[in-house]
Amino acid sequence: MTAKDYKKILIATDGSENADTAILSGIDIAKKLGAKVYAICVVPTHPSSSMPIGSRMMQWEVPFQVMMDEAEKAVQQVADACSSCEVEVEKLVLEGHPAEEIIKFAEENEIDLIVMGSLGKTGLTRLLLGSVAEEVVRHSKVDVMISR
Repeated sequence: MTAKDYKKILIATDGSENADTAILSGIDIAKKLGAKVYAICVVPTHPSSSMPIGSRMMQWEVPFQVMMDEAEKAVQQVADACSSCEVEVEKLVLEGHPAEEIIKFAEENEIDLIVMGSLGKTGLTRLLLGSVAEEVVRHSKVDVMISR
């Protein structure tokens, strides 16, 4: 048996604490293998994604720009961690259905490994649509590493 030669690693993040472990694991693998990291955050564009959890859930929505700003912060966190470890990184913020966009990007860009956390900020979206990580694992043709 031989080890895979991962040269392009996609680290999917949503800025949650749970993503931190995945970020560190992905960067550690990239550093050891000399791989490039693609830090990706997908801003969901389906209606339920912008609803906060709580008793006033239906009374307001988080503005799209706030979600974009959060996504930028999330990928910058990955970029900063990569820089401190001397790992090459490219940051991307995408829009759409998170699992679909992650899979599409990975396949179109010949990514060797997708690294992501098992739980994120999905809240109500998780109840309505299912886990992003679960969808990626089920449908990706690319290797996927899920970090708890």
